[in-house]
Amino acid sequence: MNDRAEGTQMKILVTGATGIVGRHVVDQLVRAGASVRALTRNPAGAKLPPQVEVVEGDLTAPASVAAALEGVERMYLFSVEETAREVVALAKQAGVRRIVVLSGAAVTAGLHTNPVEQAAEESGLEWTHVRPCGFMTNMLQIWAPSIRAERVVRYPFADEPMNLIHEADIAAVAVAALLEDGHHGRAYTLTGPGLVTVREQVAAIGEALGEPVRYEEVSRERARELMKTQGGFAAESADLMLGFVEYGGDAATGADGYADQDWSALMRVWPDVEQVTGRPPRSYAEWARDHVADFR
Repeated sequence: MNDRAEGTQMKILVTGATGIVGRHVVDQLVRAGASVRALTRNPAGAKLPPQVEVVEGDLTAPASVAAALEGVERMYLFSVEETAREVVALAKQAGVRRIVVLSGAAVTAGLHTNPVEQAAEESGLEWTHVRPCGFMTNMLQIWAPSIRAERVVRYPFADEPMNLIHEADIAAVAVAALLEDGHHGRAYTLTGPGLVTVREQVAAIGEALGEPVRYEEVSRERARELMKTQGGFAAESADLMLGFVEYGGDAATGADGYADQDWSALMRVWPDVEQVTGRPPRSYAEWARDHVADFR
């Protein structure tokens, strides 16, 4: 990236900079030569590249973000729906010209309306929405403890196909929208290169480790018990991921207590990752190799 006429480099603010996608956005921007400011609630524990300007702020408290927006021209915006309008208004007031929103594919599927997308669209600024399907990394947080301890995964849905995406591909699309022109007004739906079952995911992790990982299919009820006991993300996400509640958090309305929402729009490969980045999305096997240390 070239210096601007006044001798200063365009500044990009990355919010949610220490998150699953945010870290990749920061790293990829740095590799592209961009001037990056990273917003985090805990700068001391951020562990970001040394050339990144790390600042403290919390999107749930918009006033804390105001100083971080000074001198910023483009922003990667992690979705915090409750404060979206305030944060976007502060960005516009500070002179931000382009916002890339991390949203979700549930919007594409018609299961959610994201106020962060709406705030960006109504701001008058350049905007792009990045709508990923399920993260491959979500299962890492649920399965890694039992894989490390016992080389086993206990989970239902053995042969049900899922559409999952590598977090680095989400970041790559966001970075392209931040750095390149031609993405204004676009909403990109991001998927992996193909559907993958739980059984296939476990096999890919075993291949990456170079040793067998046993798959033990359990009921939804047993999986919920295990995830609630595990705590953290596993406990928080158990009811949604196992189909006990609908996407918005309401009780499941389908037969036998299953969630009954229509995700069929996401049960195919969308072309957006390749169209934006020029290459196919990464496979689950690649993701497993990238994260093999997390399963050791």
